[in-house]
Amino acid sequence: MAIGEIVWHDLTIPNADEVRDFYQNVLGWTSSEFDGDFVMSADGAAEGSVTGTTGVCFARGSNADLPPVWLIYIQVASVEVTCQRVRDEGGSVVTGPRLMGGRAFAVIKDPAGAVLAIIE
Repeated sequence: MAIGEIVWHDLTIPNADEVRDFYQNVLGWTSSEFDGDFVMSADGAAEGSVTGTTGVCFARGSNADLPPVWLIYIQVASVEVTCQRVRDEGGSVVTGPRLMGGRAFAVIKDPAGAVLAIIE
């Protein structure tokens, strides 16, 4: 994945099972369980496709403080360095840096209040 590229997106909410059912019924997505959460796939999406798959996750444990928004993850060279740049440029770090699947990530907020994740 290239620096600056969107590499994943997900939604973290308390009622992930209900919302999983909503997207299955409304959009025709299929789901599979992954670590107690759900990976949703569009019909015919290639395995590992960022555009054809997404996560619907429970807001619990270390994810309890994540806002209930569709969160995109953008590739960066260094989460630590990028978090400092976020602060220097008037943004804030919502949570992290921490590890997810062996990769460092953080959720940041830009000066306008928009939230996104960065990941190494």
